[in-house]
Amino acid sequence: MALYICEFKNTKEHEMKRFTLPRDIYYGPKSIEILKTLKGKKAVVVTGGKSMQKTGFLQTTMNYLKEAGMEVKLIEGVEPDPSVETVLKGAEVMRNFGPDWIVAIGGGSPIDAAKAMWIFYEHPESKFEDVAKPFNIPELRNKARFAAIPSTSGTATEVTAFSVITDYKKKIKYPLADFEITPDIAIVDPEVAYTMPQELIAHTGMDALSHATEAYVASNHSDFSDPLALKAIKMIRENLIKSYLGDVIAHDNMHIAQCLAGMAFSNALLGDVHSMAHKTGAVFGIPHGCANAIYLNHVIDFNKKVCGNRYADIARYIGLEGSSENELIESFKKMITNLNLAMNIPLTLKEFGVTEEKFLENIDYISNNAVDDACTGCNPRKTTVEDFKNLFKSAYYGTNNNN
Repeated sequence: MALYICEFKNTKEHEMKRFTLPRDIYYGPKSIEILKTLKGKKAVVVTGGKSMQKTGFLQTTMNYLKEAGMEVKLIEGVEPDPSVETVLKGAEVMRNFGPDWIVAIGGGSPIDAAKAMWIFYEHPESKFEDVAKPFNIPELRNKARFAAIPSTSGTATEVTAFSVITDYKKKIKYPLADFEITPDIAIVDPEVAYTMPQELIAHTGMDALSHATEAYVASNHSDFSDPLALKAIKMIRENLIKSYLGDVIAHDNMHIAQCLAGMAFSNALLGDVHSMAHKTGAVFGIPHGCANAIYLNHVIDFNKKVCGNRYADIARYIGLEGSSENELIESFKKMITNLNLAMNIPLTLKEFGVTEEKFLENIDYISNNAVDDACTGCNPRKTTVEDFKNLFKSAYYGTNNNN
């Protein structure tokens, strides 16, 4: 059954809606120092591999928490695409230690994992199948609060209500979605992300662009999310290539832009671009941001029949040329293509290296799965299995098979 998150969030015009962000966002160089001021007795720090250790930011984080008077325990080694087992082990460590702060530092994976650990720390009786139902996570902050420090400029999980956890035995990805897991504090310190390799800058930057673009056209967009999405797109256009080429100021701006995009999509939600990326990442071994970069223009072509004016709004706002709606949309698509080309991102799945044989033998599987993805329900245009097949074919061959 499709986990259409929008069905849980969309309400009638006269009914109450919600817009949720972290209580505090600290940003700019050295903002990680705010950890020194946190009030508590014990803190758990959750991180991934060795990158934060190598840069010294892991030790800095722990030192600042100790300076705040807290006893600190480390949970490290969270893998990419964190597993149910990792989450449950981490939650057990937390229950034994009893922290009143959970601090996650690193890329999207350790922050996502820490969010899920938080749930099972406070509610050990919960089951993944239950909390994976959209907006079904029990009330948190009974034992601990949560601070997130991102080391990449793209996922924006430090400000979102989402976490993705994988059950490798069942081959299921659980998309946890609930405002309960929106962090209390987001520390958007660009210096933490200075060591991102060039390819990661490209992929995370295009992920952020996809977040903002999909949020602006998503069926759940609002007057609160729209300005965040538009500002993010404008900043990405102005800074992504410069950041990719090593400009420090542009890098700092991208760290802010991705956060703005995250605030937009956490509330407006996403659409088919992410549905497609979620269902092909593991099958084709394609990084998430790279997949989004390939799919974005094809989904724009598909969606423009029902929300062409929204894409034209984006193009107009960021100063692209065009006197008609279609000209503005084409200008926006050209911008996306040029970004991909400038950062050596392939334009098609074929160019990425997916063989035609592997593509064709999986197209039914990925198309059926994409329909059931949590993001599909908020795409502005209803999308069938056949529609997804056409979208995937467009993205593989580089042609337009969309009606």
